[in-house]
Amino acid sequence: SVTFEDSLFKNCVFEDITSLNSYFRNCTFVNTTFYNTDLEQYKFVDSELINCTFFHIRTGCQISFSENYSAYWIYFVNFLGTLAVLPGNIVSALLMDRIGRLTMLG
Repeated sequence: SVTFEDSLFKNCVFEDITSLNSYFRNCTFVNTTFYNTDLEQYKFVDSELINCTFFHIRTGCQISFSENYSAYWIYFVNFLGTLAVLPGNIVSALLMDRIGRLTMLG
């Protein structure tokens, strides 16, 4: 994440860029090519684009870390997922002892 202010980009190529919180404020782009980037119009605040081309613009969901995630909830959800598998593991172990390992494998 970076904010460019009052910058001049001349004859530049922006390629394979994923920017979550990168913005260009009051910048000038001259003969610049954007290839396979997610730089959309709202990221160019008061900027001037002169003879610029955009190819293969990425769109879609992007990760945002603006929300505060508690480590407690991450571990708690992981624990619940592990706990959900426990009955299947117990039944599988009992069946394996009852009918045999080779039959169970088959």
